Amino acid sequence: MSRLHAVMAGVEEIACHFDAEPSDALSPPYEVIEGCPHLVAIENQGRRMLKRLSWGFPRLTREMRLSGDPPGRVGLVADLTNPMWEQIVVDPRYRCLIPLTHFGNPDGPPGAMTRTWFSVKDQSIACWAGFCRSTPELGPVYAGMTMDANAAVMPTNDRMPVLLEPHEYALWLHGSISDVIEFQFRAPFAAERMEVLKSEDLWRSGKLPTIAQPQLDLL
Repeated sequence: MSRLHAVMAGVEEIACHFDAEPSDALSPPYEVIEGCPHLVAIENQGRRMLKRLSWGFPRLTREMRLSGDPPGRVGLVADLTNPMWEQIVVDPRYRCLIPLTHFGNPDGPPGAMTRTWFSVKDQSIACWAGFCRSTPELGPVYAGMTMDANAAVMPTNDRMPVLLEPHEYALWLHGSISDVIEFQFRAPFAAERMEVLKSEDLWRSGKLPTIAQPQLDLL
């Protein structure tokens, strides 16, 4: 799965969708890549709140430590048995809801890849199952869990976000590790529910989905 998603919605709309309260005067970024800040919904003592976290847990290898390099970023959780995640995934305290309206994959030949965007037809705001934690290296961070792609996404990538239905938000935030495993290995959203928007925008162009431009102009 690629490392790009977009949020074409205002903070009030996001807060209403997740029944959450914004903790500060926040504004969502429209394009999110690893290392960028984003608004995610977390729950603490029964209160659901929007918080600003950066995308990607720190990853510091032995070689990086020896050379004095800063930590890299890992924004996708694919293998739940990886030691990097084993303490995170079992504890509901580290779950979050990641809002998105689109996620993007590179499409086309190397050197000329363009942006192809995916959204859920019946959800103006979709939700990606995520994990979050405050880290000494990078502060508060989040990552999203991935799963096998459906037929709509497969031509561009064999992985896609684990997307949640609104009635599943509470189960994701409070469920057991068995529930987490079930979410990752169940069938993805049906391909028929996905809107596929191919573009001629280069992968690194920074351009957002044109179909969402009228909504963006209103924000």
